[in-house]
Amino acid sequence: MTSRADRRRAQKGARGGAKRPATIADLAARVERARAPGLGRSAEARGRRMLAAYLQTAAAHGLPLSRVVADLAEGAVTLRLGEVARDSLMQAPPPAVANAACADGCAFCCILTEGDGGLITETEARRLHAALTPLAGQPEGRAWHAAACPALDPETRSCRVYEARPTICRSFLSVDAAACETNANGGEAEGAGLLGSHVDYLAVQALARDLLKGIARVPTYAMARVAAGAVEGESLDDTLDGARHGSNVLERTCRDAAKAGGA
Repeated sequence: MTSRADRRRAQKGARGGAKRPATIADLAARVERARAPGLGRSAEARGRRMLAAYLQTAAAHGLPLSRVVADLAEGAVTLRLGEVARDSLMQAPPPAVANAACADGCAFCCILTEGDGGLITETEARRLHAALTPLAGQPEGRAWHAAACPALDPETRSCRVYEARPTICRSFLSVDAAACETNANGGEAEGAGLLGSHVDYLAVQALARDLLKGIARVPTYAMARVAAGAVEGESLDDTLDGARHGSNVLERTCRDAAKAGGA
């Protein structure tokens, strides 16, 4: 006679082994069970719809499962769907976008007071490192301010790799430049925040991690550490090793984003 504990272990083993996806359709069947800890139900549901639509499109185009898994694991899908969410938001921009005070050289948001610089995917980390590596050894942002992003030009305070900047940089805006300066100096002024589409970006990344549990690792990285490694001439592999987040950072970032809301 089989005990209840034995049956639970057998069921758990079946879920972890025999039911590994063999097709994109198998992977898509897992989407409804995927979770994004730290985010609310509505954000989680939007992320599931976005992932389901992506997998449906991937299957329709005949992409191999290995390619889909790799794109999910490296964050290429997160980046792509985050762009879709932002483009959709911009079709009817919220007031914060219309009233944004952001301008070239106004770089107080690039003073990374918490040191991390924000969460980025592996795809974004590779892109940022590749863009900054040719600039290794040149004057960089920390020559202007010790906590500034290394991607900055210290004289103009402009981003030297603007086209390769990660989603966190593209999502941040402020309606009050003075508030950004206050916050950069340790204050707590209101007026700056993230676009709501950034929550969708985080939802997709968190869901992808849960979706690929037992199949592939879905890492995230510290943007500031990636930029620093590149401008200091560090190899990509060493930079990724040094910038890789612990497993709890994504959930904590999701929780903070959900609490803050979005423009």
